Amino acid sequence: MILSSTLGQSIPIEVQITMDRRTAIKCLGATIPTLFLSKFSLAQAQLGKAPFHPDWRSLENYQVPEWFRDAKFGIWAHWGPQCQPERGDWYARGMYQEGSDQYNYHVEKYGHPSVFGFKDVIHQWKAENWNPEELMELYRNAGAQYFMALANHHDNLDLYRSSHHKWNSVNVGPKKDIVKGWESAAKKRGLKFGVSVHAAHAWTWYETAQRSDKVGKFAGIPYDGKLTKKDGAGKWWAAYDPQELYAQDHALSLDSKDDNTVHRQWHWDVNSGVSVPTKAYCENFKARTLELINNYKPDIVYFDDTVLPLYPISNVGLEIAADFYNKSMQANKGKVDVVINGKILNEQQRKCLVWDIERGQSNTIEPQPWQTCTCIGSWHYDRRIYENNHYKSAKTVIHMLIDVVSKNGNLLLSVPLRGDGSIDDRAKDVVTGIGGWMAVHSEAIIGTRPWHIFGEGPAQEEAPSLSVQGFNEGKGKAFTGDDVRFTTKGNKLYAFILGTSAEKQLRIKSLGRLAPNSRKVNSVRVLGYADHIAYTQLDAALQVTLPDDFIQNNIATVLEIA
Repeated sequence: MILSSTLGQSIPIEVQITMDRRTAIKCLGATIPTLFLSKFSLAQAQLGKAPFHPDWRSLENYQVPEWFRDAKFGIWAHWGPQCQPERGDWYARGMYQEGSDQYNYHVEKYGHPSVFGFKDVIHQWKAENWNPEELMELYRNAGAQYFMALANHHDNLDLYRSSHHKWNSVNVGPKKDIVKGWESAAKKRGLKFGVSVHAAHAWTWYETAQRSDKVGKFAGIPYDGKLTKKDGAGKWWAAYDPQELYAQDHALSLDSKDDNTVHRQWHWDVNSGVSVPTKAYCENFKARTLELINNYKPDIVYFDDTVLPLYPISNVGLEIAADFYNKSMQANKGKVDVVINGKILNEQQRKCLVWDIERGQSNTIEPQPWQTCTCIGSWHYDRRIYENNHYKSAKTVIHMLIDVVSKNGNLLLSVPLRGDGSIDDRAKDVVTGIGGWMAVHSEAIIGTRPWHIFGEGPAQEEAPSLSVQGFNEGKGKAFTGDDVRFTTKGNKLYAFILGTSAEKQLRIKSLGRLAPNSRKVNSVRVLGYADHIAYTQLDAALQVTLPDDFIQNNIATVLEIA
């Protein structure tokens, strides 16, 4: 790491720690005589100058802002043109996989992908019933403290006004600036605003669009992923180059005919045979992303990548991260007030970014704040999940939220929207149910910190292990009234009883007088119940007696212990 002084001098970090403190400050043009010399404080000596560089050692100086640690709960609209067919996640890839469910559905609904490709699905997507103001009011009433908008997906359509990418939602499809609509509605209600960026993977993700049918009347006729602008004469897309959308003017990755190859090559390991994007592709992604950040001022940027976009074959992800942190520091008097989410991070990288675990969660209290992202259904809208009533319940979501928060994490919940931008009645009921519980109990969630242990009970003893990206959701034992989770705020300890108990007496072993790191209990009350509750702190447990007229919450009863 190199720090540049106001005199144009460069001081390597390795040299600075052996340098006399006053000499170092003088070299940096600072006037603070008592500055503690460390990597971070030396960099801070020049407020307004860029202390972050595009390397991991420099990014280790990052500190997660307190607002994110306090927020705990966010809602995500993972919504774009792939919701238009209402046939589930990764539609723009699956529709080019001959014989797959999405391929068969596409042929029946739209026609053959050699004739009607995903660009044409985009053309049909109008978002005609999208009302970001009404939706954001629903999300705020559910207790969300931040909102995440999909800025682009692997389908490579930017959902914002972009000067670097003609395939954007202002030019095609709905002819609307989707990100701007979300940003305005969120910030108007005091929610922190995030954008999720997924488009770095279009290069390999869309490789199925280069294929052709092996059988039938279209056998051997390439899908539309190989079209170029010269093929557009007289078509609705005549002004647009399909290759800017599909990015398929390149040789296929090794073993790309295997539909699971994209997962194995997700981390851009050249030894895996992945097709390596050109420098122009990487630089264009960087320009698009920096324009998104500069124009819409997000508080959070979520990257759906292993570590950072295009890492390690390109440095653009690190360059975006350093630029984002530096600009936040310049705008906030030397304080970085923004967050980047990254996946599959090593210990060093978890100091530089906020670790996101997809559809899963840690089974311990993590030393760094983290996040789990999940959805009540499919990431992209799937009508079948609605029709079969397979959404997660409000109870399931709240149990996940409590468990995650007890372990120093946040929960980012995707709520599916139909292609037209509306929310269906069952998804709305889930969000409303979350809001009903949060209206009474949010003080035990928002602004809290973990206790010395996250909980007790049978579910803890059989918690599923976490490996690689996540996806351990739902693999553990279901929570019952015998499971307890803890959070703290100031001198208060909150104990969540995850379900109902058949007994009027609740026993919490971790609060027995002889339990490790226990505490003296002076009072107990139940959130949402006016009177104090009878209790006895025994050597082996805290014993709480619920009043005869008290009705336990069927999701979670919360005890406030002082």
